[in-house]
Amino acid sequence: MVVAVIIGCEIAFWVLLGAGLVARYPLRRPRLGAALLLCVPLVDLALLAASVIDLRRGATAGVGHGLAAAYLGFSVAFGHSMVRWADQRFAHRFAGGPPPLRPPRYGWARTRYEWREWAKALLGWIIACGLLGAAILWVDDAERTRGLVGWIQKLTVALVIWLVAFPVWETLFPRRPKR
Repeated sequence: MVVAVIIGCEIAFWVLLGAGLVARYPLRRPRLGAALLLCVPLVDLALLAASVIDLRRGATAGVGHGLAAAYLGFSVAFGHSMVRWADQRFAHRFAGGPPPLRPPRYGWARTRYEWREWAKALLGWIIACGLLGAAILWVDDAERTRGLVGWIQKLTVALVIWLVAFPVWETLFPRRPKR
């Protein structure tokens, strides 16, 4: 059930985002667009409620519950920048706005960009692991929450790989423009 809710929430996220941007730019209804965009975080609350209800009914925490926590954490951490990314493209395409900003390609600007993105991932990890830890404590049954501990480990490994592969690598070996 939780996996289906996650899929539904992901679809709802993009539908609300698209509807908000369509209302804002092609339909020229900025208030309606803002209202729809403000509803995007409600999708996360719906997913949280579904996970809590499922665990409360006695379900054994599984892949879906761990995925829900990861989705929530990273949605909160990256959601605003994803909305901004889409808004820039819609504004450029439908409202004559400036071309979308691109990430820096070289030097310290690129290094700072990679550290900022990793900081967002760290925030997502903190939120996701906090939700997983809260679920583990709330259910208070090691047998029913074993899968959630595994999710904390997987998310930690992914965060460390991201750290080494991007910000640390970019700090030690910054990209330089081709001559």
